[in-house]
Amino acid sequence: MSAGQYTPGPDRRPETEAGPPPSNADQPSADRNVTYSNAPSYSTGQPGTPAAGTGPARTADGTPERKVTRTGVIWAAVVAALVLLILLIIFILQNQELALVKFLGFEGSVPLGMALFIAAVSGGVLVAAAGGARILQLRRNAHRSRVRQRR
Repeated sequence: MSAGQYTPGPDRRPETEAGPPPSNADQPSADRNVTYSNAPSYSTGQPGTPAAGTGPARTADGTPERKVTRTGVIWAAVVAALVLLILLIIFILQNQELALVKFLGFEGSVPLGMALFIAAVSGGVLVAAAGGARILQLRRNAHRSRVRQRR
């Protein structure tokens, strides 16, 4: 890399010039502070202990910061879905009295809990269809803009 040019490395950080390590021949060997770009830094107090600021991130009260992972988010979503399913089953079982339902000329008796469940699922399908159409529209627009940028 020549002077004045910026070329980020694979981790989006600028690459450092690779050259010989600094010469500290005038200092005793125990006091030499040779630094290498890819080597971890250790404090000079205790051998084998990381330098300050290189450990896990801490919150304001000093506890380690928890890392959110995809697996953890999926696990939480599955647990929440199971709780909602159990509540839905309880609701349907507690609302078993028949309700007269009329739709587009059809008429029939359905348990109240099941009628409300069918209505909720129908509404969810309509919202999902509208959301899916919007996502497809946004993807198509993004694809078109990428194609225009390539030209």
